Amino acid sequence: MIRMPDPSMYFLAIESSCDETAAAVFDATPRVLASVVASQTDLHARFGGVVPEVAARAHLQRLLPVVDEALRRAGIGIRDIGAVAVMNSPGLVGALLVGVSAAKMFALALNVPLVAVNHIEAHIYACRLAAERDVFPCIGLVVSGGHTSLFHCRSALDFALLGATIDDAAGEAFDKVASMLGLGFPGGPAVERIARDGNPQAFAFPRAFLRDPRLDFSFSGLKTAVLYALRALAPEGSSGPTSQSKSDLAASFQQAVIDVLVEKSRQALESTRLKVLSVGGGVAANGAFRQGLESMAARHGYMLVIPPLALCTDNAAMAALAVEKWKAGQLAPLDLDAEPTYVGPRRETLPAAKA
Repeated sequence: MIRMPDPSMYFLAIESSCDETAAAVFDATPRVLASVVASQTDLHARFGGVVPEVAARAHLQRLLPVVDEALRRAGIGIRDIGAVAVMNSPGLVGALLVGVSAAKMFALALNVPLVAVNHIEAHIYACRLAAERDVFPCIGLVVSGGHTSLFHCRSALDFALLGATIDDAAGEAFDKVASMLGLGFPGGPAVERIARDGNPQAFAFPRAFLRDPRLDFSFSGLKTAVLYALRALAPEGSSGPTSQSKSDLAASFQQAVIDVLVEKSRQALESTRLKVLSVGGGVAANGAFRQGLESMAARHGYMLVIPPLALCTDNAAMAALAVEKWKAGQLAPLDLDAEPTYVGPRRETLPAAKA
């Protein structure tokens, strides 16, 4: 007989979907007592991106110490855990398997429920944690290295997909542009850093679907436009673009991404007549993007919820979505598997918003 948690017990959460090994402890409020993240950035920097095999091996080495540290910071013992949550989808399959296997081991050994959490939907739940109150129903925007998606979130457990990228994610575009500019990995913070000294109007880059009634995204053409602009700045035999030219290019690229993300969010809010926009994912840590969202929300009277930076990048605290699933009786079996591909919710078509 599985021991069911009561509201005073604690949840242990594990996240290993990509290159961050993370664990968190929270109660059924939900209130986060501890959140620990072991970054792998230094391991992957020399490769210019995340190497799946390297990530999986690092998770194996770091997971138990990270869990132990989370319990220590929370001031509880492993026997105080009443349920185990794990991000089992989407992500790198080898990385996911490490976390899923560990979570199943803990649940079996402690004889407590196991709860599977979707990483993408958990990014929206991070907004609930940040607000410390219900933010649903809302429009949810997830912008990360692997995903750029808009959701109609009727509740924490009822999502409908409004639109998504048809090619590259916004975060992936940041990484590729950083690579073109020789800025290293991770690309997002590097592009943002040099963009501060640049002119966002210096290059007229494309903004795909900006005035299209569809709520989809596309960043492949923008990456190509940046590549051609960079080649024009550095013809064969030249010394390459100046630092100012790089800053202008980065600022113009960043502004093109922001304009599309902000406008599509506005269109989704207008079409659904919702008043709350919840934004999650690593790109939500970008300061210029946050400012663009804040300006749009202020102009149109919307409530904007963006988590603090530590809850935007990958972490296990946002798996507190497991509390909602536990309350709804949505528990996972002990033969739970890793699901690397995101199987999203149903697609919802909205009436076109004013451009």
